[in-house]
Amino acid sequence: QLLGKIKGADAVLALLTDKINAEFFDAAGPQLKIVANYAVGYDNIDLPEAKKRGIIVTNTPDVLTESVAEHAIALMFALAHRIVESDQFMRDGKYAGWAPMLFLGNDMAGKTVGLVGLGRIGSTVAKRLKQGFDMKIMYFDVHRNEDLEKEYGLVYADLETVLRKADFVSIHVPLLPATRHLIGEAQLKMMKKGAYLINTSRGPIVDEKALVEVLKNGVIRGAGLDVYEEEPKMAPGLAELDNVVITPHTASATEETRGAMSELAAKNIIEVLEGREAITPIN
Repeated sequence: QLLGKIKGADAVLALLTDKINAEFFDAAGPQLKIVANYAVGYDNIDLPEAKKRGIIVTNTPDVLTESVAEHAIALMFALAHRIVESDQFMRDGKYAGWAPMLFLGNDMAGKTVGLVGLGRIGSTVAKRLKQGFDMKIMYFDVHRNEDLEKEYGLVYADLETVLRKADFVSIHVPLLPATRHLIGEAQLKMMKKGAYLINTSRGPIVDEKALVEVLKNGVIRGAGLDVYEEEPKMAPGLAELDNVVITPHTASATEETRGAMSELAAKNIIEVLEGREAITPIN
């Protein structure tokens, strides 16, 4: 449907769900100068093909950092305090009075968070949890950040160590060939029995079918997901689990953030069409 609308366009503001490839570029025509992706991720775009054709590709980094970090933390809270289960319990009219063990959850203060990826969003999650809840922060990344280690007491470790020691594992890496199924069955089984997995990055980083099985079998305690391996579909059985909190890829869905994303994407287009450099080029 999109292909029929872009012929002759000098610029396209693309969504993450749009597949930007050779067919797309052919449909637009040789005059196309820029594709402004309305997202920080860009795994929907064939970057080598864009580069070959001299087409600039931009994204919207930084402006969604806070909202995605907040969403990741919100998923942690929802799981630890069993918010969604409790809400449904009340709506179903099952509450018969206070009971000491009803929906027993976990405190977050003092627990260990393991971050897989310490980029913009991961580092913001680390700061918020350290400052607000005095949580211990471990992280795995291809690049160490010794400044943040010193400032916030972060501990750098390999992926296996992070998975084995963390009470909450939160994923904050881009989707690349090297990160597809970075968290598979073997990695999930490394996690603590009482641990929670959070994914607000990209669905295919986690083997979703394997995740369903470990959640069913109590290998880990729960998961909070905003992204899915084959969006908009979910792996069979995922939605039926009580120990998972699922949101529809809305981590950046705040009025403030979506407005800022729109503005940045539009400014990138204006800059390029007026002969200047893009503000946030990818290629």
